[in-house]
Amino acid sequence: MPVLSIFYGIVVIMYYYDTKQHHLPHIHVEYAEEKAVISIPDGILLEGSLPANKLKLVLAWIEIHQEDLMQNWKLAVNGEKVFRLDPLK
Repeated sequence: MPVLSIFYGIVVIMYYYDTKQHHLPHIHVEYAEEKAVISIPDGILLEGSLPANKLKLVLAWIEIHQEDLMQNWKLAVNGEKVFRLDPLK
């Protein structure tokens, strides 16, 4: 369970070999007791929930790091080590 970034109490995670359930590039996000799965290409909430203000932060972060997230996705689905990304500032 590699952590890609942590900002404003939000933890962004990408699992290895994680293609079976959602079938598209996505990240897992945790904030307090909330958990969500968000697609990388379009920022759609696939599962779970986050407070609206935290979801907006995550979507902005995805937009900033979209290319790097897609590179990490390709690594992760092949079981290779992913790299950390800068937090939202």
